[in-house]
Amino acid sequence: MSRFLVSLGYALEGIRFGIKTQRHLRFHLVAACLALAAGLWKGLQPVAWGLLVLLIAAVVAAELINTAIEAVVDLVSPLPHPLAKAAKDTAAGAVLVLAAAALVIAVVLFCC
Repeated sequence: MSRFLVSLGYALEGIRFGIKTQRHLRFHLVAACLALAAGLWKGLQPVAWGLLVLLIAAVVAAELINTAIEAVVDLVSPLPHPLAKAAKDTAAGAVLVLAAAALVIAVVLFCC
């Protein structure tokens, strides 16, 4: 059990690092709080709640993965390099695709 708690501590430290250093992650967390409040106001059905929570978790997880990729790229390539830029831009693009899809689904959940 102690190994689990140690691993959990590392994971929470990673989340703290992301929140502390990543403006976009903080933006997504605020948007998530607003979406959850809107879900309460709208009275979403259980399946819609499940979808909303899944979307929020996916976007936050994608932001955390993006943060990890950026940190590793900065570590191994402190000087500008085209491949370092490609890695960072691609990871950010993945977050953008997921966030855009989440927004479309949220509009459907709240407006239909």
